[in-house]
Amino acid sequence: MRSDIIEIDNQGSGFDKALEETRRVAQLQGLNQKDAVRLQLCTEEMLSLARSVTGELRASFYLEGEGKSFDLHMTTKTVMDKEKRHQLISASTSRKNEAAKSFLGKLRDAFEQAMAAEVDHTYYELPEAVTKDVSYTYMDDPEWDGYEQSILRRVADNVKIAIRGGLVDMTVSKSFD
Repeated sequence: MRSDIIEIDNQGSGFDKALEETRRVAQLQGLNQKDAVRLQLCTEEMLSLARSVTGELRASFYLEGEGKSFDLHMTTKTVMDKEKRHQLISASTSRKNEAAKSFLGKLRDAFEQAMAAEVDHTYYELPEAVTKDVSYTYMDDPEWDGYEQSILRRVADNVKIAIRGGLVDMTVSKSFD
């Protein structure tokens, strides 16, 4: 069974619809309440991971289910840099780009890695007069903590990430036996 394709964006539009579609597919496939909630958690964390890493989200989402095995698919475009690429690839179970399987795929992947932009982390020192007026100053760059990544890897059976140019294709597999 394949669900409807749902468009999701940064404003949260489509997020609830994706969760509702996940609930609907879980019910049609005969999952119990506990497993249905786990499948929903996979959907939530998958979409949250994509939004937190890419910074924007304009994605297509759908589910495929056969018996009690499910594949959640999400595709989005982003402006890729080295940091985003690393975070996305490190979220996958294999820690490899699934789009780089063939010789040409590996060659394209190496070229895209070399051409990816470096992230500019420029910090500016604020004058003391300004910092005295601000009660809470946080000067360090808040690094992405990988929370969604760790939850998704713990809940899902397999996470595959394929990056080709600025197109990111994420597939999360979960089986309830």
